[in-house]
Amino acid sequence: MALRESDPGIYGPESMSWRVHKETTVLFGGARALLMQAAHPLVIAGARKTGFYQRNPWKRLERTLQLAYTITFGTRAEATAAADHINEVHRSVKGIDDVTGLPYDAFDPDLLLWVHACLVESAILFEELTVGKLTAGDKEVFHQEQMVSAEMLGLDRALIPPTVPALRAYIDMIVDSDELIVGESALQVADTIRHPPPEAEYRPVLAAVSFWAFGTLPPKLRKMYGVRWSPLHEAALRSSLLALKLGHFAIPRKFRAIQPAVHAGLRVARDENLGPPDRNGPTE
Repeated sequence: MALRESDPGIYGPESMSWRVHKETTVLFGGARALLMQAAHPLVIAGARKTGFYQRNPWKRLERTLQLAYTITFGTRAEATAAADHINEVHRSVKGIDDVTGLPYDAFDPDLLLWVHACLVESAILFEELTVGKLTAGDKEVFHQEQMVSAEMLGLDRALIPPTVPALRAYIDMIVDSDELIVGESALQVADTIRHPPPEAEYRPVLAAVSFWAFGTLPPKLRKMYGVRWSPLHEAALRSSLLALKLGHFAIPRKFRAIQPAVHAGLRVARDENLGPPDRNGPTE
């Protein structure tokens, strides 16, 4: 029987992007990234423009995640369509921020860079804290791969800090500046993370996800969100994340990998006529 040509998408099963983003515990780091993004007044102004947090924010967040994972795990056509959809929405996201009086535009390179950096750095951080399988070189490969997604969404890779340490230095610089403001809209995001709706996926662990999200924020930003933090909180954070990391492979296989990764692995194996792959998703 002739083999069908496989379409693994823009990354593929052997990529660091599949390896990192397949992990459910890395997905949990998205809550941290969202809190960081929401603290930028012009980023959250754009979200207000779309009504993101006014109309069923959890469902809209889930749809946004689906689009993001389609870029990683979908076929090339699916990834391109998802990026095109996001870009089409962003074309109308521009105006004057009511809080700062500054103009905002979803295609502003500075805003695109902050959103991108928060996502990538949070993914790397949560891989470190909950899985811990990547070498320093692996993290750099992941960082470079994610520049492809960034370019699909309108960000010139030349503007992205070239290494993981440089990316983290950029985030530190923005946090230490006066650019971030935790206003009413950012607090709405925080409330959504603290109090997800009953139908939210992973609800049994979302209280822990919320704790990890706020706890791993840069201390200055955590304080801006009004989070009380003590050495006991820090000890609980570190011990719970260490327990999650040490018990990573005791997590039932059906929960360890996100469903888009599992489906993508099945698709690639089917197209290559290789039989069913590991049900845990893409191979490492």
